[in-house]
Amino acid sequence: MRRMSWLGGVAAVALILTACGDDNDDETAEGSGGSEGGSGEVEVFTWWTEGGEKAGLDGLVSVFGEQCADFEFVNGAVAGGAGSNAKQVLASRLQTGEPPDTFQAHAGGELLDYINANQLEDLSGLYDEWGLTENISENLLDAITVDGAIYSVPANIHRANVVWANPTVLEDAGLPIQAPASVDDWLADMQALRDAGVDAPLAIATDWTQTMLLEAVLIAELGPEAYSGLYDGGTDWSSAEVTAALEKFGELMSFTNEDRAGLDWPDAANKVTDGDAAYTLMGDWTAGKFDEDGLTLDQDYVWWPSPGTDGVFQWLADSFVLPVGAPNRAGTECWLDVVGSTDGQREFNTVKGSIPARTDADPAEYGPYSQAAIEDWASDDLAPSLAHGSAAPVSLIDAVNSAVGQFGTGGDIGGLQDQLVAAAESATAQ
Repeated sequence: MRRMSWLGGVAAVALILTACGDDNDDETAEGSGGSEGGSGEVEVFTWWTEGGEKAGLDGLVSVFGEQCADFEFVNGAVAGGAGSNAKQVLASRLQTGEPPDTFQAHAGGELLDYINANQLEDLSGLYDEWGLTENISENLLDAITVDGAIYSVPANIHRANVVWANPTVLEDAGLPIQAPASVDDWLADMQALRDAGVDAPLAIATDWTQTMLLEAVLIAELGPEAYSGLYDGGTDWSSAEVTAALEKFGELMSFTNEDRAGLDWPDAANKVTDGDAAYTLMGDWTAGKFDEDGLTLDQDYVWWPSPGTDGVFQWLADSFVLPVGAPNRAGTECWLDVVGSTDGQREFNTVKGSIPARTDADPAEYGPYSQAAIEDWASDDLAPSLAHGSAAPVSLIDAVNSAVGQFGTGGDIGGLQDQLVAAAESATAQ
């Protein structure tokens, strides 16, 4: 049986949650797929409330309205924190046996908590019924298969290791509009920008965005294989190589905005497009935001893989699940069918900034950034995202975010590394 290969020795950490009850049997519709065999409301729980993310959700809803006309979409979105706020609300609802009909979760390690708590249904049969097994990217399908079972339908593939830059700010500082070849080169450019009067050349936001920056540095300094080894036990968090990478992360943090802890990622992106910063590192949902803001690629902004990671695609995928005890099973199955469909993925991804999980999508329907990302996904080395759930369970994500957030206020490299080592050991021991 296949199991998510990059997780290796990282043990799944079950949430301390009561398994979802099935107190709504009288409301649960029988049947699978399509809009046959049921009607009523379908609560879809996400954290997409603004910008390209909300536009993408709206695209899915429009297809759902056409293909699942007997059902009524109910928006259960909870805003903020790259999903952290939503996950807290969701945990409470699962604990009390009141699951939504479906909820958004990152495909990969993040799902292990729910799987081990027996809170998700196996969707493998529906994959066969809908033809998804043949049409989902093989790399992604292998990554989301756990002991021969599949528990989510991916709506997309996102890239995390992307730098977005303001070409005017770079030109004004006498810098070329191109990616620095390494983290060291990037640091030199940061100093040149500061010397030119840009106090905080690199805009970031709250703790999880800082974790994304840390991961990008780790990939650049360790390489994708050793980076992935941090999550399967192949690489030691306490090693000298990790220490050296953390020191460079600390140097980059010294060029960031002091108000970072109180910001979310769109605020950091706005600092770049407003000309207050030269760079931000953020996933390619940023392309959807910039499109929504009416900005033009190569004029208002440019992008490239984070320095030192050219040829590496650090991936994550938004997906939807069928919770055990979902009040409207037939409606949920219809939603999942739409999420995995050609039409649903087109209407979702063309505005969200992500690329389709399906292999039969037409790249011509996507913008310049997405076309490049589709090519890179097919050819680059792959690395999972910790901050966005493809690398490890939620317990490790939360512990690393906490450690990185504390580092952002204290700057103690040794303390940061000690916390990362402890977080990894705790996740493995459970």
